[in-house]
Amino acid sequence: MTASGAAGRDAGLQPERTRLAWRRTTLACSVTAVLALRTALRGSGSAVEVLGAAVIVLIWLAFLAIAHRRVRQLAAARPPGLAPRVALAAVACTVALSVFAVAVIF
Repeated sequence: MTASGAAGRDAGLQPERTRLAWRRTTLACSVTAVLALRTALRGSGSAVEVLGAAVIVLIWLAFLAIAHRRVRQLAAARPPGLAPRVALAAVACTVALSVFAVAVIF
């Protein structure tokens, strides 16, 4: 495909589907964080539980910032590609949140 053909490309609904996928993932991370926090804070209230809850909140906020930034980028007529560093950060947040949620449960 030539450069002029790429510039005239119609993205169709793909950016909107991607934006919705980011929102669904953010919602899933939010539910996971809330459930993990609820489980952590219903315990004895030890320093380890409070520290775990704080880490969960920080990871969730980091993912929320990444997702919000990406959703805003997708609003452009020609959204830029996702940088590998940002993709790695999103994956790291998701995995870390899952690991901490499982750790809190057990």
